[in-house]
Amino acid sequence: MTSAHDPLAPPTTERFGTPGTSTATRVMLLGSGELGKEVTIALQRLGVEVVAVDRYDGAPAHQVAHRSHTIDMTDSGEVRRVVELERPQVILPEIEAIATAALREIEAEGLARVVPTARAVQLTMDREGIRRLAAEELGLPTSRYAFASSLEELRDACEAIGYPCLVKPTMSSSGKGQSSLDGPDDLEAAWNYAQSGARVAGARVIVESFVDFEYEITLLTVRSVDPETGRIRTDFCEPIGHLQSRGDYIESWQPQAMTQDAYDSARSVAARITGALGGVGVFGVELFVKGVDVYFSEVSPRPHDTGLVTLGSQVLSEFEMHARAVLGLPVVTTLSSPGASAVIYGGTGVEDGAEGVGFRGVAAALAVPETDLRLFGKPSAGRYRRMGVAVSTAEDVETARERARTAAAHVTVVE
Repeated sequence: MTSAHDPLAPPTTERFGTPGTSTATRVMLLGSGELGKEVTIALQRLGVEVVAVDRYDGAPAHQVAHRSHTIDMTDSGEVRRVVELERPQVILPEIEAIATAALREIEAEGLARVVPTARAVQLTMDREGIRRLAAEELGLPTSRYAFASSLEELRDACEAIGYPCLVKPTMSSSGKGQSSLDGPDDLEAAWNYAQSGARVAGARVIVESFVDFEYEITLLTVRSVDPETGRIRTDFCEPIGHLQSRGDYIESWQPQAMTQDAYDSARSVAARITGALGGVGVFGVELFVKGVDVYFSEVSPRPHDTGLVTLGSQVLSEFEMHARAVLGLPVVTTLSSPGASAVIYGGTGVEDGAEGVGFRGVAAALAVPETDLRLFGKPSAGRYRRMGVAVSTAEDVETARERARTAAAHVTVVE
């Protein structure tokens, strides 16, 4: 699928420089977690100089980047300072908690290209912005929803939507601050929990009706430059199924079985939302599916955590596709094998904030057939902090899932 030329798309890179010299092709990551670490490695394989920025020292991508910085990424002045210091050609926002106003100024002044665009980053960090774009401007099918800025407004919104319903901060990630409400007695606890899990104080919340779906998927959607036409093209990976707990993913697998009609509908929804956001790169489009009906849920303008499965299941992982698309290079979305991933958490054996943790059972995990591990190297652990992932392949998805779960269960985090 191709579309008209996007002025914010990169030209095809004909010459790559050398890191550490005046010719370097320089990319800055704002956010340096486990996904950013894999993006860093993919970029470095193409000779790119990478600068990793995060809010804490020793973040996963800090450990593999050419240089790193620790700043408050919600501080516009700090974001601008580090950009002016490093002078990257490209900025990759890898998390939501970023001073998006600074990114819009940086992009408008031509200091750097923000991927996919500063507008896309701003819209997708706020559930209100992206939901209004999807439902009210694009007319995509979604759950019923309402917004609230106070406990009283939340009461009215829940009455309008009906119980049971979901309450989420408009600005949060990884399930933080999300609650399921069965009735009015749950309102105050849900409001307080949403405020504690939001990225900003006094955050608005979104109230959503439950969607009666059969399964949910992540459809990795890649916008890149077509080398033959120079125009933006949109490609899709095979659908990724996943399980969640506390709003965070714990397993994913690829491909998720679905009918051709449902897959076609999913691709249509994903193409419309990513086309409206613009730019290039990998987008993680989350969708609910019932029969042939597909409902839009959320979109991340970057590699998605459920896409860690692509480290084993695809010819190019989502991180390699993102690196290529960002640089104006062609991508392929070919599935090489059914695969699955399973998350390794800190678990009950560590205190929240425990530092200098170790891992046991790595050899046993790697003895599981067709299995690999990624241990993220986070400097501290918590019971529900994602510390690693097992990725397995097999001739079928169910066997791959069993292998990934088995491998992940072998690994324990210890103080």
